[in-house]
Amino acid sequence: MTVTLEVANLSKSFGGVHAVVDASVSFQPGKVNAIIGPNGSGKTTFFNCVTGMIRADAGTVTLAGHDVTRSSPDRIARLGLGRSFQVCRIFPRMTVLENLLVAVKNPSLTGALGSAKNPTAIAAARVWLRRVGIDHLEHAEARNLSYGQQKLLELAGVLMGDPEIIMLDEPAGGVNPALIGRISALIRELNAEGRTFVVVEHNMELVMSLSDHVVVFDRGRPIAEGDPAHVQADPRVLEAYLGV
Repeated sequence: MTVTLEVANLSKSFGGVHAVVDASVSFQPGKVNAIIGPNGSGKTTFFNCVTGMIRADAGTVTLAGHDVTRSSPDRIARLGLGRSFQVCRIFPRMTVLENLLVAVKNPSLTGALGSAKNPTAIAAARVWLRRVGIDHLEHAEARNLSYGQQKLLELAGVLMGDPEIIMLDEPAGGVNPALIGRISALIRELNAEGRTFVVVEHNMELVMSLSDHVVVFDRGRPIAEGDPAHVQADPRVLEAYLGV
């Protein structure tokens, strides 16, 4: 059964700043969903509330039929949702392979450390490194990778958790065009295998070519949604981006 993700009336404020305001979104399962909007429109705060990194002030997040509004990030991950971050979160002094081995789902520290010697975990890590195209770097320290390669490493780490829903926060940010093409191709491949994507991205060319469903945020709330062609023609979107 395809895992579903639904958000209803989500709100989050920081002091007097209303970052997310009564946001309700149903993401399309099995599709590539995108979230776009001007800087400061609440996209990353929305992401952080959905994935349990910060606690929403109001509203509900439902994942696979479970209310996860106040759940920890690890419980949300165990229910099938993985995410990347706007700024890569990797272990810089660990090797590429070691970074993936610590990403294996384990209920305890002992289990996590044990995965470093687990042949099954090592084999799975090498499969994902090969899929993202950095298997030749498995013994390199992560800090020595280019920024684009670190993005691929972070994605491989997300995939080690075998999530059915993958949320990516600006996967193309700071990445050269060749690696943007590789990341785009990976998203298409993984989506074709049945994984749902929710992508926050400022690269409009990438968004419009990759997405099945686009949600537009402005001033903390969704103002439009639909297929890319529909969203591009929406007067509310033009006003939010261009002030026209």
